[in-house]
Amino acid sequence: MTGPLAGRSLLRAALAGPDAPALGTWVKLPAMEAMELVALAGFDFAVIDLEHSPIDLETAYRLIGTALFTGVAPLVRVPGLDPGLIQRVLDAGAEGIMVPHVDTVEQARTAVSAVRFPPLGSRGMGSTSRAGAWGARSREEYLRYGQEEVVLIAQIESATGVANAGRVAAVPGVDALLVGVADLSVSMGRTEQDPAVAELVARAVGHARAAGKPIGAARGAEVAGVRAAVDAGFTFVMVSNDASLLGAAAKSAVEAARSVRFADRRG
Repeated sequence: MTGPLAGRSLLRAALAGPDAPALGTWVKLPAMEAMELVALAGFDFAVIDLEHSPIDLETAYRLIGTALFTGVAPLVRVPGLDPGLIQRVLDAGAEGIMVPHVDTVEQARTAVSAVRFPPLGSRGMGSTSRAGAWGARSREEYLRYGQEEVVLIAQIESATGVANAGRVAAVPGVDALLVGVADLSVSMGRTEQDPAVAELVARAVGHARAAGKPIGAARGAEVAGVRAAVDAGFTFVMVSNDASLLGAAAKSAVEAARSVRFADRRG
């Protein structure tokens, strides 16, 4: 059991691990079984993607509950800076929030305000929700978890965001950054492999490390990609997503089965 139900954040522990990067994946399929499989695979955390998937709030609520009871830390990527949605996701028991397209310090502060309780933010009390064990958890522990355990990750996805990454990382209440290389490259009119994009990515990593904050990257399921991310200074890695992992496994199974021919029959 993880998250607010256990009073501790598995994600924070994984991010602090000295020997290996914390590993997560995106959950884009609106099915609890997808989250069960992610947990069984051994990921440290899973990010329920409300920005680029058909998952609605009620489904996210069920995915969060599945994650908490199967031992993987549930985070939610919200579509934008919507304090009402962030409030409801946190009350549903999410262990963290990821906010896309954080370009400025002001946006980072707005995110902190939505995620944290006063005096750091303006999140409202909802201790009779899952986050408060339906009222069974003390007020003090409910507030402590929200302030000290919930993880806020700001996504850096533009040249402006990179320029401000150090200041964003330094905002009290922001715990980590994640570089969205795809959106960064598109915003520059370049490909992800362009040296100019790589230079900005390296700057973002440098800013985060100077601020003493973890920084993550999204990669595919290949070892080489994860190793390259670690070599580049990233401290956590999003490894593919549930839909792509399922698709790759299905494709591999079909290719293997298609290799069998009637001429192979014996007897």
